[in-house]
This record gives sequence, structure tokens and C-alpha cells, in this order.
Amino acid sequence: MKKLEVIFNAFLNNQIVCTDTRSIAAGCIYFALKGERFNGNEFAAKALELGASVVVVDQEVEALQNDSRVIVVEDSLRALQDLAKLYRKTFQFPVLAITGSNGKTTTKELIREVLSKKFKVYATEGNLNNHIGVPLSLLRVPKNCEFAIIEMGANHQREIASYCEIALPDYGLITNIGKAHLEGFGGVPGIIKGKGELFDSLRERGKMAFVNIELPHLESMIKGMNYTAYGFEQDGMQFQLMKESPTISFRFKTGNSLVWQECETNLAGTYNLYNVASAIAVGRYFEVEMNLISDAITSYAPNNNRSQLWKSGNNEVILDAYNANPSSMEAALMNLASFENAYFILGDMFELGEYSSEEHFKIIQLSERLELEGVFVGEQFASHPCKSFKNVEDLHRELSLHPIRGKTILLKGSRGMQLEQLKGLL
Repeated sequence: MKKLEVIFNAFLNNQIVCTDTRSIAAGCIYFALKGERFNGNEFAAKALELGASVVVVDQEVEALQNDSRVIVVEDSLRALQDLAKLYRKTFQFPVLAITGSNGKTTTKELIREVLSKKFKVYATEGNLNNHIGVPLSLLRVPKNCEFAIIEMGANHQREIASYCEIALPDYGLITNIGKAHLEGFGGVPGIIKGKGELFDSLRERGKMAFVNIELPHLESMIKGMNYTAYGFEQDGMQFQLMKESPTISFRFKTGNSLVWQECETNLAGTYNLYNVASAIAVGRYFEVEMNLISDAITSYAPNNNRSQLWKSGNNEVILDAYNANPSSMEAALMNLASFENAYFILGDMFELGEYSSEEHFKIIQLSERLELEGVFVGEQFASHPCKSFKNVEDLHRELSLHPIRGKTILLKGSRGMQLEQLKGLL
């Protein structure tokens, strides 16, 4: 029997996979992965000691040479991905893949909430959307699932294509094309090509995409493929923004319906309406009742530092410190300009490469045009004329001495800036 078949049969017995001995579960399969700072093969014996039923390694482990529970493969990561693809082929239900420059996770979670009104849904947990996370997500899909949603992140070309070879999506959705990971993609044309690999996969296999044709670039990417178009004014859809501060409220109706569905959301930022529109489009396609779509969107509460409205004793804080790029930063500032007593704390944006200095300066200029008050944090922002602090620690000391009061504060920056450390002072 081939090694992959042995691994697959072992997986079907328990359906638990681990890549970290700190999270070993009884009866799991442990895959010994390697990275710049670790070698999982060194922990294979520990994994068995902690209860793993099988360990998959890609180098001989001397202490385990005669152990039948050890499977030696050429590449443990490839074995993990091959197992996920083999398991994916057993699915008798739809798989929707989501990628894009901004809003992937929020869109994924909104769609999960909507579809859960009708199906047993599994969606990527947290941010497991890379070369390890995508196969792990597929392997976590339960046997009784009726719909799977797989998030795909990428910072270079051919990455999304490789994930599609594993996940084999039946449907796909690109949230938008923006200035994210400019360094890896080599500019906006590279981003279009890289994110478009999802549509390429769908086109080649005769599958279908959901496309917001009101957004830049997306309509030009759908030639020769099956798609469902959506937007704020497509296919009889009507949107009306009712309130945008501090969280957004809106109403919508579809087709010939005379009934408006109202949604008072927990989302801060009108840019989230694009994510909402995606969830409505997918829900409509899969015939979720309109009132249930509305209920799902209304009840969704963001977490993990994404579009969260947090009220302290002194200020209202729009906590959006999980990630940042020029496109999302611009949208957040434009949204902040609609608030009274607005204030921003913006941290450096990462992975911009040769574009970094220019894009950081553009954000400074935008804040000035919008006449917004605030401060910048990080070496990239501090290299330009603006009110800035080189690191979070310096700003932390400043806020301890001179606290902010009575403001609506946008707290946004790339994850590596860890701006959430400032919450206690706001």
C-alpha cells in the first residue's frame, strides 16, 4: 500500500491532524514540518509520547527507526497537502474559495453566518490561509459538512494557483484588488495576476465565480468564465445606507420585492458594505431567505482586531489593527473623516518593498487633505515630515503622560506593529 494511502486510512480513523506537539490530541496524525527556526522531525518521538497515533517525517529519526507508527516521506509538507487534496475529493458538497487584497476574513465570516442559516458550514478558522493553513483547513472539515468556505491568502504569484490545486473550489470570490503585498507581487498588475489565479482555476474546470463588477479590475478578469455578478445596484439589488457612525446600518431589497430588510451591524467602517454585499450575493444564490440573511449580518460580531468598535471610558476606538495596506488604510481614513472628534493612530504598512516610502507618504498627504488629527507610528512614517513616533513604546510613553479624551480613534497598522498594545491607554 502506498504511503499516502496508509496516511489517509489513519486519518479517516480519527480525522485529527497536528503540526505542533503543544497541541497534540490523542490519536492524531503528527506532521513534522520544517521552518527557518524549527525542525518538526526533532519532536516526532515527543508527539508519539503525547498520544499521536502516527507521525509523518521527512528524515530518519534514529530513536524511532523500527517503529511502525512512523511514516517517512520525501517532504512532510507535501504529504500534508496531498492528504488534504485526497480528502477534498471525497466531499459531496460545495467548496467556496475566497481571496482578495482586503476583507477576506470578514467576508468569509459574514458568508459563513449567512449560509449557516441553511447549511452545516465549515469555514477556515482564524487566519489559516497559507501553504500550511489551507490544507489544515480542508482536513478540519467534518464529515457531516454541507458547505465549506476556504480562505486563501497570498503574497506572491502562483501561490493561489497552488492552493486551488489542493482545494479544487467549486465557487470562488475575490473581495477586491488593492495595494497589498506589493513587494511580493511586484505592483498592481502582479496582484491582479496573482489573485486572478483563483478565477483561472475556476475557468479551467468549468466552475463559477461571484464577482462584484462595480469594483475596479474585477470585471476585466472574468472573460470566458461562468460567474454571478453582484454589487449595490445589480440584478435588482438596492442598498440604502441608514447610519455610518459609530457602526454601519443599512437596508436592502432584491428583485421585485417591496420589503426592505434592515441590518444594524456591529461593523465599523462603510468599506465593510462591500463585504456585506458579497455575503448577500452568495446567500441569494444558494436561496437563503432574505430575512435570514438580514438576521445573520445583524448578529455577526467582528473579533481579532478587525473592524471592531470598542468603547473605553474615554474614547470610542475603531480597532482595525490586524492588517494594513495602502488601499485599506485609505478606505479607513476616508471613513474616519465622517466622524466628529476624529483622531487616528496609524502604524507602518509592511511588505511594500520599493513602494514603501511613496505609499506611506501618500497616506500622510491624505490625512492632511482630510484635515484629520492624529499620529503616525513606525520607522517608515517617521522618515517623512509628520507627527510621528518611531515605535509603539515611544507612543505608549507619550499617551501615559498626555492621554486622549473624547475622540473617535482609528487604530490601524500592519500586524507586526502590534498597535493593540495601546488599548489600555485609550
